[in-house]
Amino acid sequence: MANTQMSGHGVPAGEVLAGKVAIVTGAAQGLGAGFALTLAKAGARVVVGDLSDVSVTCAAIADIGGESLGAWLDVTDPASVRGVVEAARARFGGVDILVNNAAISGQLQLTPLTELNSADWDRVMAVNVRGVFECIKAVAPLMQERGYGKIINLASGTAIKGSPGLAHYVASKGAVISLTRAAARELGAQGVRVNALAPGLTMSEAMIANQSWTREMVANNIASRALKREATPADLMGALLFLASPASDFITGQTLSADGGSVMN
Repeated sequence: MANTQMSGHGVPAGEVLAGKVAIVTGAAQGLGAGFALTLAKAGARVVVGDLSDVSVTCAAIADIGGESLGAWLDVTDPASVRGVVEAARARFGGVDILVNNAAISGQLQLTPLTELNSADWDRVMAVNVRGVFECIKAVAPLMQERGYGKIINLASGTAIKGSPGLAHYVASKGAVISLTRAAARELGAQGVRVNALAPGLTMSEAMIANQSWTREMVANNIASRALKREATPADLMGALLFLASPASDFITGQTLSADGGSVMN
């Protein structure tokens, strides 16, 4: 075994999710791809879902000896979501972990609230909020059958701090935090834990390519942190693994900020 470091539960760190099945939405690239690979490294079999081609992510998982299932997934379409969940059941026997990562985020342009149009508002809400709802609704019965499950919803530090020019995005991530709390209350008695992970401004591929975020704006964001540096996707992986693993089994309904201390709860 290449990695024999022990986890807090006396299990080799590389096997902390052995036997578990995870679905990661929006996993073709960026943060979602990183999340899928992190879960696979921890031993989970991963269903990689996205509207875009997921073959690169699946190949990366295969390269580390992991097992994955690529799936076309539109989180706003209940039939598409149900189809992916059923494919996970058919291939792997069920679903233990859901990472609701799919969202419209990195490609958004900063727009004053008074200039936002209703179509853009509705599109962001449909993907970022209803998409999370559709996925939770589809996987919850499988987790309830087993009496165990981990649902991790991607929120954002902007929902806690506010952020100009992104009213639709900020509102959507605030809704994700509230939905996380409601689902945690409703599903907890059946052993399903529901938490949110709230990154700060993270320099993913999409964010680096977004010309709306000037170096001055990035510098101002860093200045708000206790840890004065840029955040990279790698900075989120430990928090994700904690929420997905047995180490957080007595935690639910919470929002974990992973932003270098910009938000302090």
